[in-house]
Amino acid sequence: MTSPTLSPTVDITVAPQPQRSQWAVLCVLIYFMLLAVSIIGNGFNTMTSGHAEGLFEFASHPVTGLIIGILATALIQSSSTVTSIIVAMVAGGLPITLAVPMMMGANVGTSITNTIVSMGHIHDKREYEKAFQAATIHDVFNVMAVIIFLPLEVLFGILERISGWLVSWMHSDTAVAVGGFNPIKAVTKPVNEQLQWLLGDLSNGYAGAIMIILGIGLIVASITFLGRIMKALMVGRAKSLLYKSIGRGPVSGIASGTAVTVLVQSSSTTTSLMVPLVGSGVLTARDIYPFTLGANIGTCITALIAALGITGVMAEPALQIALVHLVYNVLAVAIIFGLPWLREIPPVFSAALARQVAKRKILGVMYILGVFFALPFGLLLLSGFRL
Repeated sequence: MTSPTLSPTVDITVAPQPQRSQWAVLCVLIYFMLLAVSIIGNGFNTMTSGHAEGLFEFASHPVTGLIIGILATALIQSSSTVTSIIVAMVAGGLPITLAVPMMMGANVGTSITNTIVSMGHIHDKREYEKAFQAATIHDVFNVMAVIIFLPLEVLFGILERISGWLVSWMHSDTAVAVGGFNPIKAVTKPVNEQLQWLLGDLSNGYAGAIMIILGIGLIVASITFLGRIMKALMVGRAKSLLYKSIGRGPVSGIASGTAVTVLVQSSSTTTSLMVPLVGSGVLTARDIYPFTLGANIGTCITALIAALGITGVMAEPALQIALVHLVYNVLAVAIIFGLPWLREIPPVFSAALARQVAKRKILGVMYILGVFFALPFGLLLLSGFRL
């Protein structure tokens, strides 16, 4: 890979040291995220009491689950939020088999953000072409991963098997407990008990639905603000790490993409920051390609943190689906980027697509609406799903 020439005008200074109050806010937001996951899990458990099969029938087909994951993430524009909700759903009784395609869909749906960001260069044909390629190289890679792994999962359950083995090896039931004391359960249980008491006069269906809605609202808010505070705390360090790693080779790029995404808690943020750099000519799409793949791996941290908020008999399934996300992304990078004949498909295909979009700019809007909304909705309706 050719080392890129960085513009001398790019500011890569490290941000000032964060105040203690910012770290305190970060701790509070992590608590709210864990609490939200616990509330959603309890809500699903309450709502599905005696009729879980009917509730989850809508995702009984893997393709339907995949499309739901795509749509949910495209609408919310945060795979971290969607994967955390999926973890909570599994804790509430959603079978792992149905949750795996949803996790895959979340990976595809999160690509919409950087594709939208590329539209900011639409005024200049050349910039738009470069920015659109930088954005869609992520789209193509994620779609390829689904094409490869969804059939393998349906036929052989490889992700479920590998993640199950990892959970059994980690002994998750005792992982967060010290001497029989579970600190996460201790800090979330009082709020859950108070909420259940307040909703005690309602039926299980209504009480569970209200808990789910409250939990989703809390998790969206907490992860949104968590991303903001993490960027305020870490963006200087993350930017410095980015510029030091780009051009040092694919392994360094993947590792730094993982690290930066863990720091800012958002793969959408990480990949979107790359698009203007490519559009302005500071970097090329091939330069950021490995970095983008690392972002896919780094975003798995949020679901793993969310899984820590689950206790009791559903702790292992919750941790397992979080590990499914990690295993899926690691294997996708290893196989697609590791095999030369597969590695070239995303940059070549995205470059061809970008050339066409640059010629007819309306195609960019049609691409976003078609790939992330019209096509998934159409497939849902064809599958018999009723809105």
